[in-house]
Amino acid sequence: MTTAPAPELLAEALKKAAVAWVSCGGAAARPVWCLPIEGKLYTVVGPGEQPDPGLSRDHAPLITLRGDHGGAILTFTATATPVEPGGERWDDLVGQISGKRLNLSGTDDTAARWAAECVVYELAPPSVGEGD
Repeated sequence: MTTAPAPELLAEALKKAAVAWVSCGGAAARPVWCLPIEGKLYTVVGPGEQPDPGLSRDHAPLITLRGDHGGAILTFTATATPVEPGGERWDDLVGQISGKRLNLSGTDDTAARWAAECVVYELAPPSVGEGD
């Protein structure tokens, strides 16, 4: 069982996150690359990206983030929500995420490929005061 981390620690860890360790359904945590945007993490799973660590079946995964020293500093239960393709929110998020994604092909229509073959997940931390 995890408790909500201190808001200041959570905010700082989220800002610096490029990798999160995700545990779904009690399985061992797996690293996934992610991008922090406005206090949430976003990740893409599917063909040509990274394998799904279980987010398709567990929408309340445990997320572990590391500190500057490289070791784990906090673990929290997130809410994993697929971002639906299309619309302004999709376009904005995919633009930001793909801009930080390493090794994308210059000829790749990333937004169309992700919409057709992958899932973009929003990993939202607990709200301040949740679980109190």
